Amino acid sequence: MDWTIYVSFLGALVSALWPGRRASGVRWIALGTALAMVALSLQGLRQVQSNGTRWLSLVDVPWIPELGIRYHLAADGLSAVLVALTAVAAVAGVLFSWNVRERVREFFALYLLLVGAMCGVFLSFDLFLFFVFYELAIVPKYFLIAIWGSTRREYGAMKLVLYSFVGSALVLVVLLAAYVWAGARSFGWADLVGAGYPRAFQLWAFPVMFVGFGILAGLWPWHTWAPTGHVAAPTAASMLLAGVVMKLGAYGCFRVAMPMFPEGLRPWGNRLLGFGSWPEVFAVLAIAGIVWAALVALVQRDFKFVIGYSSVSHMGFVILGLMTLTEPGWQGAVLQMVSHGLIAGLLFAVVGRMVYDRVHTRELAELENLGLARRLPFAAGTFVLAGAASAGMPGFSGFMAEVHVLLGTWQVWPLWAWITGVGVLLGAAYIWRAMQRAFWGESSPDGVQVAAPGHGEPISPAERWGAVLLLVGVIGLGLFPRVVTEVVGPILHGPVFGPLQRGGLW
Repeated sequence: MDWTIYVSFLGALVSALWPGRRASGVRWIALGTALAMVALSLQGLRQVQSNGTRWLSLVDVPWIPELGIRYHLAADGLSAVLVALTAVAAVAGVLFSWNVRERVREFFALYLLLVGAMCGVFLSFDLFLFFVFYELAIVPKYFLIAIWGSTRREYGAMKLVLYSFVGSALVLVVLLAAYVWAGARSFGWADLVGAGYPRAFQLWAFPVMFVGFGILAGLWPWHTWAPTGHVAAPTAASMLLAGVVMKLGAYGCFRVAMPMFPEGLRPWGNRLLGFGSWPEVFAVLAIAGIVWAALVALVQRDFKFVIGYSSVSHMGFVILGLMTLTEPGWQGAVLQMVSHGLIAGLLFAVVGRMVYDRVHTRELAELENLGLARRLPFAAGTFVLAGAASAGMPGFSGFMAEVHVLLGTWQVWPLWAWITGVGVLLGAAYIWRAMQRAFWGESSPDGVQVAAPGHGEPISPAERWGAVLLLVGVIGLGLFPRVVTEVVGPILHGPVFGPLQRGGLW
């Protein structure tokens, strides 16, 4: 599975060096690279599933031995599932970028560099290496948005990078403090997780690191970079940004912050705003993000901003599921990571590529005059299915994920589960409103006319294949969630995460 990183980086290098007069071939290089990553990730999933609660070590060699830093890549059920999500999202993103004409080589080189860096984060079991890949992902994100983006692209790119660096700085401070306290001998994940830090150290280290990772996960109120970045980004970058990049933060919360500082998860009395533990504080922030972002999405006039705020709302379910410290909540959080990665990618593909690139407007007031359901029936049908999944309709992945999170929340905070349910209803409302106005508004001969020569351009085969790929994942995961839960389940019962559940903590 480590070859997903190497193949992606190799594809980025070949794309960058490809002859300029034959730039169109870069698309096929990027697609072949992404397809190879899918094959490698599926093979890795099979290997990991047979490994039970143990992780599968892929490569472990000294890197900077004087500091105890190793090039250690490994995989377990959690990382393997997210690498597979990254590979699938990469394929879909390439297909929806088939129309890129400006600086094609640079676009796909940066795109594949971002994909490889994200795989590196999921597979790093040395936390210094983890941090290097985590930071490496920031560079291509900035350039993809700043060069190929649209609305306020420089502002959106810079805001995303600044928020990312602030979060990274918080993570680095805690990581270095933990490394020094543990004896400055190793950055290995297992070594730092098992170091046994003092309770006083953990009570401040956990929330600082969790917020640092949570910023990238869209944790309210540090979420404002996300809608701006999504709207400014080109379609493929929006798909990866919402579909996978935000998962890097959630993964860091789950993989690093929670097992390293278990005392930060324990009850410690009513010392902050009346809450008895950091999980309660972050659960409240997650619920606030779910409801608040859904309310904001409900009044947006820009079609892409609706999807941008919906991503913040749906990522709140991931944080909430983690903070329940229950198996259903954790299963729901992982399912939501995968589900949202597929659904958000599909929604951004419809809005950004199928609609905006053809009519050159995202204003709902203008779109409702164009009769897009008649003119772009494939886009309308795809959005209906993706919207149903986003709204949590049974039979789709969003339903299974949110039900698991709500069950975990109900076990711990029944009242908060009801409040979270309001967020689910608001999600259905803003999706229905946007869908109705964008595709089934009354077409008026006196209304706004299509402003782009691209109108009338049929949905391309590449777009159709990309949409079908993501729809198969959304429906398949909705019908067979065990594809994910059976892979992740052994890890949740294992020696690292098992004791963190409420039976062991509370």
